[in-house]
Formats: sequence, C-alpha cells, structure tokens
Amino acid sequence: MAEYTKWQWQESGTAWRGVGIYHVTLTVPSREPLFGTLVIPDNNPSNARIERTALGNAVVDELYVMCNHYPAIRILQFCLMPDHLHAVIHVTQVMDTSIRSVIRGYWQGVKKLGRAYTLSVARELNSETTNEGGKSTETTNEGGYSFPIFTERPFIRPLSRRGQLHTMIRYVQMNPERLATKRMKPGYFRVQKDIEIGERKYDGVGNVALLMAEHFEPVHVRSVMVKAAEQGHSDSLRNYMNGCVLAARKSSVMVSPFISPQEKQVMEVLLQEQHPFILLADNGFREYYKPADALFDACAAGRLLILSPWAYDEGKRHISRSECVALNAMAEEICMHLNG
Repeated sequence: MAEYTKWQWQESGTAWRGVGIYHVTLTVPSREPLFGTLVIPDNNPSNARIERTALGNAVVDELYVMCNHYPAIRILQFCLMPDHLHAVIHVTQVMDTSIRSVIRGYWQGVKKLGRAYTLSVARELNSETTNEGGKSTETTNEGGYSFPIFTERPFIRPLSRRGQLHTMIRYVQMNPERLATKRMKPGYFRVQKDIEIGERKYDGVGNVALLMAEHFEPVHVRSVMVKAAEQGHSDSLRNYMNGCVLAARKSSVMVSPFISPQEKQVMEVLLQEQHPFILLADNGFREYYKPADALFDACAAGRLLILSPWAYDEGKRHISRSECVALNAMAEEICMHLNG
C-alpha cells in the first residue's frame, strides 16, 4: 500500500482525467441477490464469503475488460456482494477521456449483461408444456417480461483526503463480514422508528435496551475549556474529559453527538474500552444503513445506540452550527429525562 501513499489529486486542467483514486459502486436497484449468495461457514462472520452467480462473475470480468481498454487504470480492491459491487480504482496517469466516461462505458457493458440475463429469465418463465398429448412445445413472449437490472449508473466517489484510501480498502474488504453480522444480529441493525424519549421522538439503530440503564451523562466539551487549553490552561479540559471516561467506567451510559475533536477523543476511549454509549446523529438513516468501522463493531456487540431526531437527507454534507447546538441540547435532555 506504500506506493499509493503519495498520489496527486486531479492535476490542474485535468479534472476527472488526471491521476486519482476513486470508489465505484454498482447496485442492483431492486436489491435482489443476482450477483451471488452470502455463505457463513460455522456461523462465523469473519469467514463469510460470496458465492458468485454466473451474472456476478460476468460483472467482475467486465471490470478487467475495462482495465484492458484503459491501461492507465488499476484495480486496487473490489468486492462483489449479492446485490452490489464495490471497486477502488487507481488512475495512474492522465487519460484522454474522463474517469466518468470510462465508468459509463463499463456500465454500458454491464447493461448488456443485464439484458442477456433478462432474456434468459423471460425464456424460462415463458417456457411451458401446452400439448395435452404429452408433446412439449416451447412458447416465448419475451416482450411480456421486463427486469430492468442496471437502470442506475454506478456511483463514483473521488478519494482526496489523507487516510481515505486505507479506510476505503478496509471498508470494501469487510463487506461480507459485516453483511453476515447484520444477518445474524438483525435487531441491532434494523432502523427503529419513533423511539419516544420525553416529548421527542427519534429514529434509531443499535441496542435500544441501553435506554434502560441506571444512569446517563452527556459529553459536551464547552468552547471556553478549549480556548483556555489553547492559552496553556488545560486543567479544566483535561479534567472534564477524564471525568467522562471515569463516569463510563462506573457504568454510566454517555450520551453525545461527539462533534468536537475533544468529544471524538472521548468516544475513541469509549470504543477502545468497550463502554456502552448513545450517539446522536445529525442525519437520519437511509435504507440499508450500517455504521462504519469501529461503530459497526460496537453496534454488533450491543454497546451502541445511534439516535437521530431528523429524517434522512440524501443531499446533506455538513452539520450546521444550529444543529450542533440542538443535538448537544438533546443529549442533555435525554440524560435528564432518563435519569428521572
């Protein structure tokens, strides 16, 4: 992986044609498992794998066809799942065409595979025995069936920040294991609607039983503590952060949106020491949502509940200051209500 630690992002004047790394996702819109079947040997998610269908193999083969046509492209990692494909690709030099056009061409090739699959299924569904005397005759009406498999273009995400490549490689590699974990522990990963706490309702993912704990405390690092620490007076900030961890060690469930860098540090300790906590999210939960990385593991272990007071917004990218203030207020509100 060392050879990819230094790469130039979109050279001047070559946007989408220059050197770069991209995460590409192709999804079956119906979410049918057309690409393969999840297999979990010994009910151990870490051994999970995908047994590919013929269509799944063909979709992967099309990736290598793309690379043969464009020698500047290298596949760093890919993972075929039952209903989608992830690929991390490296554009190693400036190309005459954009990566968007390259992926569009890949999509067109995959669509041909989808049409061939559609026709084969249509023939199977239309084939029937019609002769009462026992003689079989095959009739087909291919126009009577339609299975639009690849109607959505692949999603292309450029990776441009330090650490994104390593994180994305791990994310792609872990897909089978995490799908297996979700299958084996569906209750912790199902979006639960209208969880009522006080006078407010939340959507949630994770262990709702955490709401039955004996004591709750918010984690909210005040700006005055941070400013004092920046001026060399760090006792207040250090003592507060340490106090949050000590409270968790005494079985308090910590509640916070964990927005500031200092709050994120507290959350990292909670994760490392495997303490339960409640995370308030600034966006709702899309269909097939799953937490990322360490949060996923905490959720699978029943140590995490993620709550959001708002519906999912597909276009949301950044949290606003007013949302930060609101979520911190909600964390304190939740603690006051649950502590009675």
